[in-house]
Amino acid sequence: MKHPFHFKLQLAPFFPYLHPLLTPTFPRCLWTGDLSQPEICLTFDDGPHPDYTLALLKVLDSYQIPASFFWLGQSVERYPEIAQAVYQRGHWIGLHGYQHQSFPFLTEIELKNSLEKTQDAILKACGLEPKFVLDVRPPNGLFLPQTLTLLTSWGYRPVMWSVVPEDWVHPGVDVVTHRVIKQTRNGSIIVLHDGDHGGKDVAKTAEKIIPKLLEQNYRFVTIPKFWQSAKPVI
Repeated sequence: MKHPFHFKLQLAPFFPYLHPLLTPTFPRCLWTGDLSQPEICLTFDDGPHPDYTLALLKVLDSYQIPASFFWLGQSVERYPEIAQAVYQRGHWIGLHGYQHQSFPFLTEIELKNSLEKTQDAILKACGLEPKFVLDVRPPNGLFLPQTLTLLTSWGYRPVMWSVVPEDWVHPGVDVVTHRVIKQTRNGSIIVLHDGDHGGKDVAKTAEKIIPKLLEQNYRFVTIPKFWQSAKPVI
């Protein structure tokens, strides 16, 4: 049985070329921030993890860098104290579904339940209000127009990415770092992983890319800042 990441693995090498096509085609998704500002968003999927997330937090703490995390509901339920540690440091929290299941393969009821269970787990672990946990990143980056219609009708905000270095296949810290530095531009949303797939190198990777990006005078912000500059869809 192929791992669900198989789908993203096939698309990721071509994503820098697909991104300019996907962005205008699906304007309800957040793909980038303000292209005129040297602001970037560092995001992490699939956590929280008892080892990888805690190691990552130490790196983010040392540079005082805010990040955005998209969590699996089942992982939040397993490690609520780690979820709380992330939130208490001021990082932004979003949804990645209860399990790592591609949204188009779920029925409408299954998708709604997956998001609500994940949101409930985050609210319980972090003591948040529902209005602060509305950003959703589809697992594997897979969605259909109908998926977006459902998400927006339920009040969620779809968040994608623009820099995809394939850290989940473990090409090595240096390779991932090179890909991130090469692809990052004003407004970039960088996606890394702090879960079971890709998380083992995430702290070392963050330790390398953050100072390099700071040297290029980028400012690290979280997803809400990018929504402020997003053009409204009529």
